Formats: sequence, C-alpha cells, structure tokens
Amino acid sequence: MDAVGLTADDLAGDTHLRHDWLYAVGDVAGGPPLTHWGKYQARRVGEEIAHRATGRGLTHTDDVDAPVPQVVFTDPQVAQVGPTASEAREAGRNVRVVDIPMSQAAGFGLLRDGAQGRARLVVECDRIIGATFVGPEVAELLHAATIAIVGEVPLARLRHAVPAYPTAGEIWLRLVEEALHPEPRG
Repeated sequence: MDAVGLTADDLAGDTHLRHDWLYAVGDVAGGPPLTHWGKYQARRVGEEIAHRATGRGLTHTDDVDAPVPQVVFTDPQVAQVGPTASEAREAGRNVRVVDIPMSQAAGFGLLRDGAQGRARLVVECDRIIGATFVGPEVAELLHAATIAIVGEVPLARLRHAVPAYPTAGEIWLRLVEEALHPEPRG
C-alpha cells in the first residue's frame, strides 16, 4: 500500500476507492472476511472494469444491500443471513420472529436419524429479512433464505415454493406457514 500512497483507512469498506485505476476486494476492502463475500465483491468490480473498458460506465442500478450469509462449521452448524431479531429491533425495525424445531421438517429427521435443531425467521411486514438455522448440515438451507431476502419475496408467494420430500428443505413449508398463520400460544 505504501508503494501507491495509500493507508489501510483508504481501503476500508470501499471496493472502488477514490482512484480510477485501483480497486480493493476481499479482506482488504473491509466487511466480513469471508471467501464468498470477496468473490461477490470481485464480480462486481469486474463488471465495473468491463463497463469502463467499453466506455459505457456502470450505473449500479442493480445495487442491492446484499446480506452476507455466514456459517459456523461446528457440530451442529450455525447458519445465519440478514439481521437477527435483536439487531433489527435495535435498528428500529418492527419485526416478528418465527421459531420452530427442525423436527417439524419430516425429511430432516428421516435423513439424519433423529437429529435436532432449530430454525428462525425474522419477518418484517410480509417479507423475510433474516434467518438462522442451527443443526446438522443446515448450511445447505442458507442459500434459499438469502434468495428470499435479496429477492424480497413476499411470504404469500414463497409458500408456493414446494420442497422435495424427504429433505431438510421441508422446514421452509413450516416456517412460511407459521409466518403467515401463527399458531396461538396458550
């Protein structure tokens, strides 16, 4: 960095800096130090470079405040994307929580011999803004949550996404139904 006259502060959190010729992605650009996040940033910078090379410029009309999915590969796994309920509430958002055991997805227990776990959605209005899964191999459920969040898919539409049986993905049926029609708690 010294060779080009920059400090770490010049790079933090900005993938295209204030220079026309230098781009920063990955750990050096700030944000979560995760490989998949650095790859996403690199794709975006690649698009910008290609657009500049053709003289078109990049309008960033498709910019999204993309949540960064994260997984702790422990036993059990913990997979999370978007804000937690407490983070959303601290930010002044009016959210509700859908929290159910993974055992409500028949395929989850069938495929994993009685495995235990929990699934949680953070819902604002009629959209999922956050999701957390805890259990064996739950990282595989995270991309569907990320798509629902980034795509801002309404719950009423999401309920028509039918998962295959028997899979852990069946948890989505239970989560969405509970989000749409919460059972009274006695």
